[in-house]
Amino acid sequence: MSLWWRLVRFGFRLLYNEMAWTYDWVSWVVSLGHWRRWQRASIPHLQVARGDNVLELAHGTANLQIDLLRAGVAVVGLDVSPFMGRMARRKLVSSGNIFRLVRANAMSLPFPSESFKAVVSTFPTEFIIHPDTLREVFRVLKPGGRFVFIPNGMLTLANPVAWFLEWLYRITGQRGPWPDDPLQAFKRAGFHAEMLVEELSGSRVWISVAEKER
Repeated sequence: MSLWWRLVRFGFRLLYNEMAWTYDWVSWVVSLGHWRRWQRASIPHLQVARGDNVLELAHGTANLQIDLLRAGVAVVGLDVSPFMGRMARRKLVSSGNIFRLVRANAMSLPFPSESFKAVVSTFPTEFIIHPDTLREVFRVLKPGGRFVFIPNGMLTLANPVAWFLEWLYRITGQRGPWPDDPLQAFKRAGFHAEMLVEELSGSRVWISVAEKER
């Protein structure tokens, strides 16, 4: 691995750990404020109703959890980073929601089989398509449940700032390629899967939808 990629990986490790307090600010800047729209684009595809159980993998600073809790969904957030856990806990407490956070590895989920109506993850790293992760997600999903994951969002604004940010995404590897084709990885794990592209105002977002057969 080249020195450049070592530095990029080190930077992301800091962002998800010791520098987690900057995550919301960084995500807003690099998306020109579109990050939360990209996250929220996952919600309609979960096909959940009030009272359904949803698991969020790599919950980050808990923004999506707050959206789901406000919709009446019983969401559990899981993240391996204790720094993200502390950030999420503070935000959830201040929002006044009853919440559940778990620190664990997605490749070994501490939940019974068929516990969740849906699993969601937005902008995770490559762990999300590891065979062990997909095996565990398949196990904890109820029959007919969905695994929705957002791999990427892109600005479509025609201005120099958006072009510069797109260049940054590319040189830091955020435009891929993934180590494996996500759709093929999902299918090998037993899911029916498709990749959708939604056009938003000033941007587009990719949404992977994988469903466990009933």
